Amino acid sequence: MNVPKSDLPRVVVIGGGFAGLNLVKRLRKLPIQLVMINKHNYHAFQPLLYQISTSGIESDSIAYPLRMFIKKQQNFYFRLADVKEIDPNNKIIKADIGELSYDYLIINTGTRTNYFGNKEIKKHSMPMKTIPQALNLRSLILQNFERATVETDIETQKFLLNFVIVGAGPTGVELAGAIAEFKKSVLPLDFPDLDPELMQINLLEGADRVLPPMSEHASKKSTKFLKELGVQIHTSTIVTSYDGKLATTKDGKEFATRTLIWSAGVIANRIDGFAEECSEPRSQRYFVNEFNQIKGFKDVFALGDVALMESKDYPRGHPQVAQPAIQQANNLAKNFSKILKGQDGLKPFVYKDKGSMATIGRNKAVADIKKLKFGGFFAWFIWMFVHLMSLVGFRNRLVIFISWVYNYTNYNKGSRLIVRRYSVRKRRVRTNAEL
Repeated sequence: MNVPKSDLPRVVVIGGGFAGLNLVKRLRKLPIQLVMINKHNYHAFQPLLYQISTSGIESDSIAYPLRMFIKKQQNFYFRLADVKEIDPNNKIIKADIGELSYDYLIINTGTRTNYFGNKEIKKHSMPMKTIPQALNLRSLILQNFERATVETDIETQKFLLNFVIVGAGPTGVELAGAIAEFKKSVLPLDFPDLDPELMQINLLEGADRVLPPMSEHASKKSTKFLKELGVQIHTSTIVTSYDGKLATTKDGKEFATRTLIWSAGVIANRIDGFAEECSEPRSQRYFVNEFNQIKGFKDVFALGDVALMESKDYPRGHPQVAQPAIQQANNLAKNFSKILKGQDGLKPFVYKDKGSMATIGRNKAVADIKKLKFGGFFAWFIWMFVHLMSLVGFRNRLVIFISWVYNYTNYNKGSRLIVRRYSVRKRRVRTNAEL
């Protein structure tokens, strides 16, 4: 990887997510050689990916170049690479660009979409975990509208304008609300020759309510907001198959759609090389102790979504959201001086739950902050402020703020561009007879 040899301990951070970013910022002043490895040369603010896919913002406004952290920083190296395997016994990282030894290793590789072993759904559905995937979804949505304008068959138009979202967690709820807002404000403006009533948004959830991780209050409020926007909610509904044209559920429901968006779950991006007992089979998360050390290792750590720290309050690990990753990174950074010296007295990690939020369109959001439950405009304002301040870089905050003000005041979305056409391989619009 062409990283120069050094007398300083080499600390390698794999992943440029929330944990990696915060850890790197806090390790800079330590006497170490710091190497960050990531598959992309940028940090992506994933909570706003849904706004890219629904034409609310542009992709570069939620991305921050990782090499910006190298500015005026000695002994800090970034490598664009995909890590394939780790040899923890010999302390070697094996990537697509070569190998690298380490003294200490921190893994924060996040998650990927979990299809629960269903290869057909994986092949034909639309995920939304990365910026390229969000751009693909935006292109497909806009292409569906363009295609529908030239179709004369009503059933074919319905097929193209039926958007099915599987998974009613925060991502699914926010995406459903954004698409519904698109139908309300953009569709009549850009596509006056299309009947808005032909467009449907179906939100499917396997649990008995939307937003299962949040409170009953948040679930009821979000259900009310979504229905007001015209979203059709189907709870206790599990999708079993999707061939690119027809989605079928466990209870026999069928949804004819060209666009099925999968937000039904995630699985950890585990890297090969560790023994099976080091990770939980179902979630693929690494077992870690209260200091985020992977089971059986003192020099290898896991943070955030890829770490499973069992405790009395969180027997199945912490939520796979940004705050646990940020807080674990901060705690590890505080411990690292003692780790380098081989000292005891490390501070165990204790998660401070700052609450959870989800937005459902204009002036509508829900927020659970400790014992307080909010819904409506105030929750929406809190959601905007928190997400705006969580963005990396002043430029991104400014661009997002301007985009939000423009969208709010003009009832419009300014990023309705098909920058690259998305090819739906081996799919075709079904005829009226087939439907």
